[in-house]
Amino acid sequence: MYMRTQLSLAAAASAIGFAALPSAAHAQAFYLQEQSSRGAGRAFSGEVADTGAPSLWWNPAAIAGIDRPDAAISVSAILPKGDVVDNGTVIRRPGQTFAPIGGDPVSGDPISKGVLPSGAIAYPINDRIAVGLSITSPYSFTTKYDETSWARYSATKTKLRTFDIQPSIGVAVTDWLRVGAALNVEYSDATLSNALPNVLASLPDGQQRLTGDGWDLGWTAGFQMHNDVVTVGFAYKSAIEHKLKGDVEISGLLGPLAASNATLSGIEARFYTPAQIILGARVKATDKLTLNGQAVRYTWNKFDAIRLGAPLNTALPQNYRNSYSLAGGVDYDVSPRFTVRAGVQRALTPTQDGERDARVPDSNRWNYSAGGTFKATDSLSFDIGAAYIDFADATIDRPTAAYVGTAAQTPIITSGELQDARAIVLTAGARMRF
Repeated sequence: MYMRTQLSLAAAASAIGFAALPSAAHAQAFYLQEQSSRGAGRAFSGEVADTGAPSLWWNPAAIAGIDRPDAAISVSAILPKGDVVDNGTVIRRPGQTFAPIGGDPVSGDPISKGVLPSGAIAYPINDRIAVGLSITSPYSFTTKYDETSWARYSATKTKLRTFDIQPSIGVAVTDWLRVGAALNVEYSDATLSNALPNVLASLPDGQQRLTGDGWDLGWTAGFQMHNDVVTVGFAYKSAIEHKLKGDVEISGLLGPLAASNATLSGIEARFYTPAQIILGARVKATDKLTLNGQAVRYTWNKFDAIRLGAPLNTALPQNYRNSYSLAGGVDYDVSPRFTVRAGVQRALTPTQDGERDARVPDSNRWNYSAGGTFKATDSLSFDIGAAYIDFADATIDRPTAAYVGTAAQTPIITSGELQDARAIVLTAGARMRF
């Protein structure tokens, strides 16, 4: 009975640990920045300093002083490509020497294509005060590895969805100062699975699967200072402690491990997503040309560990580091009804060499974007944006182990690489001012 409990808890700890480990996205680790079709065309280089509902996610001060209701929606198609390649990963089963992990040595396109919708609306209470609401999905992804992949003990299928509801208020304090504050109400839902090694390589793998969800709270505050030429914006989005509660199913273990097949319910995992410190500016260089710049600091060091509740009562180190992104872009008014945009963004990954696994094959990247707005009427406009994201090759090299602390402990020395990764993101949206 003791062996069964110990093995079950060890396997469950491994499964729950993956609950908070999404795969590479398009801004920082598993954060998705595609929350505005207007911003997509300039590589998200001016959002904290721009005005109206399209910028509400970045800065609630953006809606202060609006003169009429404002609504915006956008949809992004995210089309990633890339390979996760084995460079000599080995496993040591109980009583044996290290041997090759086996399985398919190349996992092509493990990050699934996806569609990301978002929307925001703002309503003026008077000429200085406005309220608003944005709905976004800032941490969402799906990855799939074949059950025959070399990375199967890290991940087979992973699916995470978050929904952020942000009620906001903005106030024009003076003719040159706007301030705003917001509450971030986030719902998270995760389903993920991975293989478990049996004691002999000739035996089929076992499986473990986790499902969990939870509601959590954060906040955002910001300001904008402006005159006829320059607008400077600053915002702080708080870190959020996520608490997922769910079930772990362990099956398919054979021989001496068979007793650890089990279903554990009501297990809680706690982890943080980072705060964002956002500073940006928009400069009206001419009557037609606006220059944009934005820097974001992400406090990913908050994601230092995943803390597991009873009956596991342990912590799984993640050791992310703080990181940042820098972006510059332009808006150019070709005519009163047509604006073109372009931008470039550089973003550094918070994952570190020696700590990166196949479930999070993230790396530094460049984002090259272009887009535009067509103003159909004085009230209705349409936005489009397209981005090419180029990811640097990066090592997949985090050592792991199954059944840690038991007689069946099975270490895995990971040696792999993310290669030729890139993504195309196509965004379209509309804005209505009533």
